[in-house]
Amino acid sequence: MAQPLAKKDDDRDEEVDYSPFLGIEKGAVLQEARVFNDPQLDPQRCSQVITKLLYLLNQGEALTKVEATEVFFSVTKLFQSKDIGLRRMVYVMIKELSSSADEVIMVTSSLMKDMTSKTDMYRANAIRVLCRITDGTLLTQIERYLKQAIVDKNPVVASAALVSGIHLLQTNPEIVKRWSNEVQEAVQSRAALVQFHALALLHQIRQNDRLAVNKLVSSLTRGSVRSPLAQCLLIRYTSQVIRESANNTQTGDRPFYDFLEGCLRHKAEMVIFEAARAITELNGVTSRELTPAITVLQLFLSSSKPVLRFAAVRTLNKVAMTHPTAVTNCNIDMEGLISDQNRSIATLAITTLLKTGNESSVDRLMKQITNFMSDIADEFKIVVVEAIRSLCLKFPLKHRSLMNFLSNILREEGGFEYKKAIVDSIVILIRDIPEAKETGLLHLCEFIEDCEFTYLSAQILHFLGIEGPKTSDPSKYIRYIYNRVHLENATVRAGAVSTLAKFGAMVDGLKPRIFVLLRRCLFDTDDEVRDRATLYLNTLGGDGAVVETGADVKEFLFGSLDIPLVNLENSLKNYEPSEKPFDINYVPKEVKSQPLSEKKAPGKKPTGLGAPPPGPPSTVDAYEKLLSSIPEFANFGKLFKSSAPVELTEAETEYAVNVVKHIFDGHVVFQYNCTNTIPEQLLENVTVIVDASEAEEFAEVASKPLRSLPYDSPGQTFVAFEKPEGVPAFGKFSNMLRFMVKEVDPSTGEAEDDGVEDEYQLEDLEVVASDYILKVGVSNFRNAWESMGADFERVDEYGLGPRDSLAEAVNAVIDLLGMQPCEGTEAVPPNSRSHTCLLSGVYIGNVKVLVRLQFGLDGPKDVAMKLAVRSEDETVSDAIHEIVASG
Repeated sequence: MAQPLAKKDDDRDEEVDYSPFLGIEKGAVLQEARVFNDPQLDPQRCSQVITKLLYLLNQGEALTKVEATEVFFSVTKLFQSKDIGLRRMVYVMIKELSSSADEVIMVTSSLMKDMTSKTDMYRANAIRVLCRITDGTLLTQIERYLKQAIVDKNPVVASAALVSGIHLLQTNPEIVKRWSNEVQEAVQSRAALVQFHALALLHQIRQNDRLAVNKLVSSLTRGSVRSPLAQCLLIRYTSQVIRESANNTQTGDRPFYDFLEGCLRHKAEMVIFEAARAITELNGVTSRELTPAITVLQLFLSSSKPVLRFAAVRTLNKVAMTHPTAVTNCNIDMEGLISDQNRSIATLAITTLLKTGNESSVDRLMKQITNFMSDIADEFKIVVVEAIRSLCLKFPLKHRSLMNFLSNILREEGGFEYKKAIVDSIVILIRDIPEAKETGLLHLCEFIEDCEFTYLSAQILHFLGIEGPKTSDPSKYIRYIYNRVHLENATVRAGAVSTLAKFGAMVDGLKPRIFVLLRRCLFDTDDEVRDRATLYLNTLGGDGAVVETGADVKEFLFGSLDIPLVNLENSLKNYEPSEKPFDINYVPKEVKSQPLSEKKAPGKKPTGLGAPPPGPPSTVDAYEKLLSSIPEFANFGKLFKSSAPVELTEAETEYAVNVVKHIFDGHVVFQYNCTNTIPEQLLENVTVIVDASEAEEFAEVASKPLRSLPYDSPGQTFVAFEKPEGVPAFGKFSNMLRFMVKEVDPSTGEAEDDGVEDEYQLEDLEVVASDYILKVGVSNFRNAWESMGADFERVDEYGLGPRDSLAEAVNAVIDLLGMQPCEGTEAVPPNSRSHTCLLSGVYIGNVKVLVRLQFGLDGPKDVAMKLAVRSEDETVSDAIHEIVASG
């Protein structure tokens, strides 16, 4: 492809960049393509036209089927030219047109002729194109030629055949697998690219056979690989074998580690780096194993090549997350990289230093970073801010200098994401370091005086309302808050009114001043601001009398809303005005991420839900309406929770059935969603026979059969059980689908009069602990935890045994409890050795529960967990511990 050129314009003093393809149009180029039909071909002119066509195709310009076929037939006429350059362009053009033109297969005879040509360039390119357009039948005809090409003496031909094999492995794996002997021979080639491609293909052929991959790695690690590219591939395959090896523990011998360490002394830099990176990424790597890799990466830090410096500092940055002490020896070299011309290298160097630095080096680092921050983009600044936050939490005594640094950069120019990262960092430091609270709040107050982002102003005002009243002198924040009422937009003004009310509720001495300010807000131009001011004046007792704020008012102002806003919105929309007032207690509390339509059995139509179609009402609302409309279940009371659908049949079976568990205080209703997937059958009197012999606390009280189940038309049948009132009960249920089968005439669609009784065994169903816990989030976990109090707190430690990763252990406990993760704590950072996860929910009986989980790796794979539970009832706290202990 031609590159953009620079040309000196005689009329101008400056150089102008232009593209040789500027302004070309598809229609004009297709007209030019007629040159391919000339009796006397001009190879240079033809090459230029093909180049333009390729440019258009790569710019996204599509050719119609007719256009592509016309161009294709014109291009095939160029095979009569003996010009090697033009022939290569023809090959490229045919490859590009292979997916568009219908008759592309017609060119195979010319390509097969070129494949056996004496000109190596023809042979290599013909193989590539032929494998691109071939099908299984043709491939068997040319297989012999391809096998010969793989072991050809010319490396260009051999590489072309090997790369084609890699592509063909996706479509014709059985044929390519027959080439193993030739590919193995090519692995011993002296040509670097041939060895690289041969190793890649051989590994792909054997990748599903673990033992074969092991043997391949064992044979090649003895030193028969000369190509640096192939050596890099071999290092990656070796790392994979190490990960999968059963001996991969800190105590046992790690297989092939000596090979990786030996590669650190290779003459090629790419091999050295690949080996160093592989060692640092080993599971449970020890400090002794890391040392040689760190030493090599340290040498790369002083390399003259930017790519090596970047690769080394990025790898060290990852190592610093899990083994900060191992990287400290590189700190002096990394300090020199802070002034590196490449800003990516400088950013990684700074963030690594912030992770590995000690308390004495903090001030020196801050001075260097201050000069550096103005030269980098916002995305790099965010990385630095997050690293500073981690450093401050690591060394709380240095909070003053770090907080001052954050406040200084907060006042500088920057985008929303950058400013949000700084504000979030200051908020976290205030929460976790008590000594930093007052200075941090003042920094935030100064920021909102000149903040252009409504979201950040509202967030800071909300945070001020929670933390400000707890400081030694709350009155000093009132001026900053009230200024927002005069100088900001309606959203921020409304937030400021709420914050003022919180100060009035918590600090009795400020109430008279707060009342005066709130009364002024009654004349605001925005109705939301006026409404809030009126509400808070009435709530706090704005008649002038200064009395102590009641507990219910504080709960109203500071308590977290334990109802998802989307559920509240839907309930308000569905509320029909009547004598009965709207009751917030009837708003569903469960967080539902899935839509109303049920989960489908793979490859089938939806398996049904006898509820209204998807729309504004939440899933819980739809289920509640459905169940209350059935007379047998109408007196069961308020629905507490409905589970996600549980599949009771495998995919592609005659009947698709899933079940939804509906939990009431004293009952459990199983809703079986059934679909008949056989067109020639009509099912009648469909019921599910449930055996509750392994669920002793449950007693069947009602069932509702399904009268008729035609083909591909979902329907529901129900079975209800009684259980102890207000407490959880567990058990296992066996299920048998019973029905009457009637044959259906395909031509008329009418069913026969006589039918046959039949049964179909379904999977077992369990009612487990998580069925009795609603997923209900809290907006501020820390506040909710503190306001819950420690009266019914229960703390214990558990060993979770060996796990593949910390993330797997976290997800397993979340699934076991069925609670809502808060503040994004379900996400575990990569390579973490410890993690804290926060969960919230409502236990049956409407008891709020908060859980704090602290995970840590105890050894290479064993996970230990500390579980702290707070709830409004000690029996519930004990129950959560019992669930984990028995799970």
